[in-house]
Amino acid sequence: MNIILDKLQDIEIRYRELEGQLSDPKIVSKQGLYQKYAKEHADLRELVETIREYNKVREQIEEYQSVLAESDDELKAIVKEEMPLLKQKQNDLEERLNFLLLPKDPNDNKNVFLEIRAGTGGDEAGLFAGDLFRMYARYAESQGWRVEVMSSSPAGGVGGFKEIIAQIEGTGAYSRLKYESGVHRVQRVPVTEAQGRIHTSAVTVAIMPEAEDVEINIDPNELRIDVYRSTGHGGQSVNTTDSAVRITHLPTGLVVTCQDEKSQLKNKAKAMKVLRARLLDAMIQKQNAEMSEARKNQVGSGDRSERIRTYNFPQGRITDHRISLTRYDLDNFLNGNIGTMIDALASHHQAELLNKQG
Repeated sequence: MNIILDKLQDIEIRYRELEGQLSDPKIVSKQGLYQKYAKEHADLRELVETIREYNKVREQIEEYQSVLAESDDELKAIVKEEMPLLKQKQNDLEERLNFLLLPKDPNDNKNVFLEIRAGTGGDEAGLFAGDLFRMYARYAESQGWRVEVMSSSPAGGVGGFKEIIAQIEGTGAYSRLKYESGVHRVQRVPVTEAQGRIHTSAVTVAIMPEAEDVEINIDPNELRIDVYRSTGHGGQSVNTTDSAVRITHLPTGLVVTCQDEKSQLKNKAKAMKVLRARLLDAMIQKQNAEMSEARKNQVGSGDRSERIRTYNFPQGRITDHRISLTRYDLDNFLNGNIGTMIDALASHHQAELLNKQG
């Protein structure tokens, strides 16, 4: 306990240091440094406020214990009545502090790239890829986030997508959506199935944090950029201008294509954003792979090959296999009401971290 108290004291000292630095004219004049300290100060605010409340409760408990050592029976009776409430408050604040002291994911506040790919199951997988994209887009809308399609490949006449990549911009987007990476399995009777047999298909979802330029430095000499005429939907520019862009990152072999914009420059800019995100994601996946099996088995590991969820249409059921949670409101879920599931996944992940810390 003394080690934890020392750590809490160090955090409060650092918070006061930051307050002083943020009022220092020399630092205020350096915009980059000022923003860095302002962010650190904001990140510590909730923790420091909780520490201060916790210290007040501890002091009050010590005062009450001194009163109990005295001989005034009337005062002792009052203290004995109030002490359990104070002890409970102290326990609640300790739990809150344990949570706030958990290691933070540095990517949590970032925008994300959502990448959905149809897997096994042919046309049905493409249709379900479209269903999942609408689900995430509606959820993003409910959070006040902005969704922009970066690249898409239609699945053909049946609808849906072979692949779609979208950027989702909004505070905390990665912290909420990062648990969605993995294989999503759908079980339903296809529209084209005359005999009503249930068909199983799969779609892969990848959630990648947006990479800042300082995080991923790309050497232009390591890129091969090809331009070609766009195909598919796109109006008069289709097959008339070389607006589509394909970027190949030679060291890794990663290939990104973009043809949704009429402008070659816009397509190139979008493709570079996606490439940066994929390179950062590859770094994160490599770090996860280097960690222990226990870490990789946690909910937040984002293993792309892991079957994480099944959507069973005949039963109206969604089951998340990582936390053995089943719900029976499939239509509501696919309409973007996925917050309860995300809350459950986040709580499970936090519990894993707390157990590890304990």
